[in-house]
Amino acid sequence: MNRRILISGASIAGPTVAFWLARHGFAPTVVERAPRLREGGNGVDLRGQAVDVAERMGIMSQTRAVAADVLGMSFVNAANRSVARIDMQAIRGGVAGTEVEIMRGDLAAILYETTKDDVEYIFGDSIRTMEQDDNGVTVTFEHGRMRRFDLVVGADGTHSTVRHLAFGPESQFLTHLGHYFASANADPGLGEQRWVTLYNQPGRVAGIYRSGTHAGAKVNFLFRSRPLTYDHRDVEQQKRLLSEAFGGLPWVVPELLAGALADPDFYFDALSQVRMGSWSSGRVALVGDAAHCASPAAGAGATLSLIGAYRLAGELSSAGGDHRIAFRRYEQGHRKMVERSQSSLFIGMIAPKSRPGIWARNTMAQLPLLAAMAAVERRLQPRALPLPDYESS
Repeated sequence: MNRRILISGASIAGPTVAFWLARHGFAPTVVERAPRLREGGNGVDLRGQAVDVAERMGIMSQTRAVAADVLGMSFVNAANRSVARIDMQAIRGGVAGTEVEIMRGDLAAILYETTKDDVEYIFGDSIRTMEQDDNGVTVTFEHGRMRRFDLVVGADGTHSTVRHLAFGPESQFLTHLGHYFASANADPGLGEQRWVTLYNQPGRVAGIYRSGTHAGAKVNFLFRSRPLTYDHRDVEQQKRLLSEAFGGLPWVVPELLAGALADPDFYFDALSQVRMGSWSSGRVALVGDAAHCASPAAGAGATLSLIGAYRLAGELSSAGGDHRIAFRRYEQGHRKMVERSQSSLFIGMIAPKSRPGIWARNTMAQLPLLAAMAAVERRLQPRALPLPDYESS
């Protein structure tokens, strides 16, 4: 039946696929490089079918209880005066009650608490090698003993180790989107409650994210750049790159930058997409950002992770554990949604590359037409087919 399944990554996609695998009678093990559950991260959205998945998991009430409750985006000038606002609730076109924005760390904690009694978790370790044969996969770990599994699922993000081992170097699959971003914890006194406050210079934006249900705040930086050469695990090198990009800017950028550089939860990465011709290779499959990161600019990572994880586990169950059938059906059912999300990027609105572009964005943001157009566009979007009910099949 291919019952023993190793999952790399304990953020969103990993615990979700583990939940459904355990529900369907498989024996999942989740390995996570970090020594403990990662608590950081920004707000993520659950929309459409992802809400259906969360409802079926029984976690939707918990998710709504800690929802971020952010009203929208406020664009300010150097004197901290608001020059434009975008009401995100209006843009959602009356469907705000069916969508939830939640901090990534909160969602990860809910998923872990929901699965920890039925799933084996290994923190502080990672996969070192994988060797497939006709009957399974032999896995060695950085710190643990060698083990044998029937299948391996890579849910370990944009810089996936599983993808590298099973498919090749990430340079074959990552598409650079011309920007880099960073995030960290911030002084909540520098932002407006329940708003994302953003300050622009051409090709650069610094912002403060203040949830309505959290005491703290997050700072986000985004800047245009050609591809940079750096080690994505060298945090000090990343901090130097951010300092070079934002040093000397007005508003409260100096305070935000100083706080970010001192924060142990500092995160920096390229804005990029993962594009692959196939999400499986033999007994190894990918899910979430490891398979198809749409980039944070798409705002769809958590949604795609929940839906993809649900489909992957469900197809394995429907196929009686036959990975050859299941992996093919999983991809066939999920790829169109991924492709739509990867084409929906809003970088230009957040970080216009010129002063005229900033002025035009601010002008458009104040027009009621923007919300009306967004609502119409949402209603014209093709409706996704209903999620299969794997438990009744």
